[in-house]
Amino acid sequence: MSGHSKWANIKHKKERSDAQKGKIFTKIGREIMVAVKQGGPDPAANSKLADVIAKAKANNMPNENIMRSIKKAAGELDTTNIEEITYEGYGPGGVAFIVEAMTDNRNRTAADIRHLFDKYGGNLGTTGCVSFMFNRKGVIIIGKSSDIDEDEIVLEAIDAGAEDVQVEDEYIEIITDPNDFSAVRAKLEKYPAESAEIEMVPVTYTRLEDEKLIQSMEKLINALEDHDDVQNVYHNWDQ
Repeated sequence: MSGHSKWANIKHKKERSDAQKGKIFTKIGREIMVAVKQGGPDPAANSKLADVIAKAKANNMPNENIMRSIKKAAGELDTTNIEEITYEGYGPGGVAFIVEAMTDNRNRTAADIRHLFDKYGGNLGTTGCVSFMFNRKGVIIIGKSSDIDEDEIVLEAIDAGAEDVQVEDEYIEIITDPNDFSAVRAKLEKYPAESAEIEMVPVTYTRLEDEKLIQSMEKLINALEDHDDVQNVYHNWDQ
């Protein structure tokens, strides 16, 4: 996969999350509550919840916010009407998109997502139209610093079951099978992660040279990420 593109995406998300912490925390809180409903409130016995908590910490979500979401889901908040839905389509220049959402109104969300694709020069497709161009993988990104022992991280990741480890100029990228992600993440928990979650990783990337297409892509990505129901946006744009 393209390391440059991956790092650019992470920095882009970090900059945006810094500007709108409340919305990011709300979305992660929703993921926590759904995970609790599916597997219980104990992260030691619910690997999905443990993974979402790791994602929350990577986004600097305060512990009290995390615990509040867990308690709400375990007690008073009914999340049974929240659906997890995946949309697929093409953005400007034929860039492939996968959009993961959580919603209590399937029709509203579908209409909103379709409108955004149409508005910025893309088109929403049918299920399976682009998913074959992605692989579901666990992805852990650890930023480099003077107190990080790169060789130690590589060895620990491989020992824990990582499929691949790439040491780049600014970061270390660990790729896992989704089934091994929790174990690898837990093994590397002592190292501060820039990102740690199961993602849709592109098999190939698409480059855009036209400035208008690039601007439309940026607007589409931002609009999708700003939507209240959208949890994750994946694409194969090589930035």
